[in-house]
Amino acid sequence: MRVRVLVVTNFEPDAAAPQRGRWVRDQIDEVRAGGIDVDVFSFPPGRNEYIPATRRLRALLRRERFDLVHAHYGLPGWCAKLAGAAPLIVTFHGTDVRHGVVGPLSRRLAWRVDLVAAVSRALFASEDGRPGLPPVPGSAVLPCGPDLGRFGPVPRSQARQSLGLDPDGRYLFFPANPARPEKRHDRAAELAASCGAELLSGGSIEPERMPLWLNAADAVLVTSDYEGFGMIAVEALACEVPVLSTPVGIAPYALGGIDGCLCAPFDLARWANLAGRHLEATDPRVAGAARAASLSAARMAERVIEAYRDVTGTPVLD
Repeated sequence: MRVRVLVVTNFEPDAAAPQRGRWVRDQIDEVRAGGIDVDVFSFPPGRNEYIPATRRLRALLRRERFDLVHAHYGLPGWCAKLAGAAPLIVTFHGTDVRHGVVGPLSRRLAWRVDLVAAVSRALFASEDGRPGLPPVPGSAVLPCGPDLGRFGPVPRSQARQSLGLDPDGRYLFFPANPARPEKRHDRAAELAASCGAELLSGGSIEPERMPLWLNAADAVLVTSDYEGFGMIAVEALACEVPVLSTPVGIAPYALGGIDGCLCAPFDLARWANLAGRHLEATDPRVAGAARAASLSAARMAERVIEAYRDVTGTPVLD
């Protein structure tokens, strides 16, 4: 028997964040490949979108039958709950748990769904003074891994040529939007200045070009106060590019034991020492592909399908 799932999300890309929601779409593709019928109810982000979306979703659920509804992010989860979705899985992604306004709503919702899931264990604990999800019995960790078919090593000279960068430049890559305060662009800028490097920043990079930016860098910097998962670290490892990260999200597991990577609280001297080594190398690489593969979209989708089976009581795996 095939299970029919409705995914509810407002992770939609726009010009400022063309990569937004790519990880959810990658998970949907892999879940479909695993034999699940998946429909998608998507609506734009924005505070004025939630009430109309709830009304449209309620009408859809009355017209059509789904074996379960899987919402991504806390506020779409509330839309699904108020629309009468049952059974309901909600995957929380990070900001929805840590945010000063949305966080309390997400933690309240966690007690009202059939399965509360997070993209990493870090979201079930406090981080940077912000509370995590409550200890709801039966909670799950259901990450959205990257599609590693898009990521792999490219010669640094080739990547830089494609992006119009100096082939002999000293580049550190801060892949997040500098305007997001929790990403701590100030730390990355301080590090780059201390190393005499140019800091490349993300935020509006097309997903198809992200592998080039990763491969063009001497090292990737994740200087965040908190992360729900930390997808970019996995993508960089798939490209075998060194990553320096604060111990947030999945970073302690993803980077642990990989020579040339660092997972530690931000300390300028310590970070500059390692970053400096990579900046002096011709094409610094790390042995990260195998670790990245363990966190790929395909591997993580297996866990999602297993959760669907548990919630519906249906043997949906072939």
